[in-house]
Amino acid sequence: MFDDLRDLYQEVILDHGRKPRNFRRLENADRSARGDNPMCGDRMGLFLKLTPDGHIADAAFQGRGCAISMASASLMTETVKGKTAAEAEELGTRFRGLAMTGTCPDCGTGLADEMERLQPLSGVHEYPSRVKCATLAWHTLNAALEGTPGEERMASSE
Repeated sequence: MFDDLRDLYQEVILDHGRKPRNFRRLENADRSARGDNPMCGDRMGLFLKLTPDGHIADAAFQGRGCAISMASASLMTETVKGKTAAEAEELGTRFRGLAMTGTCPDCGTGLADEMERLQPLSGVHEYPSRVKCATLAWHTLNAALEGTPGEERMASSE
């Protein structure tokens, strides 16, 4: 059964890596940031549109990188839509723990569905050099959320 699950996770990563969702420039974005992983050359621009009450109405990205980096950005943009900035940051913290350890023991029920959706990327913990590939989009998200409207921020996966 473990091999079947691993195959499914690999298929999800490959699908999102080859056909990333929300891969576009988001016109009229409220927040944006650029992310760079100098170790492997992954680069991305992230664009967010926020509602007046601070929820993420839309998220999109452009860039180039390995399948893990692109899959992570694709899954992230799908997962954070509808979340507040605080919820998205909390999800990012939990995801970084998942990427580094392969588990998320304190995800709680409030994040269970979202973390299950991100579970295919849990295997990167076995390859420490790939953790930065998986977390680049999340670091870029934090940079965008910390910025002010109209300001483009810079993030690094280091």
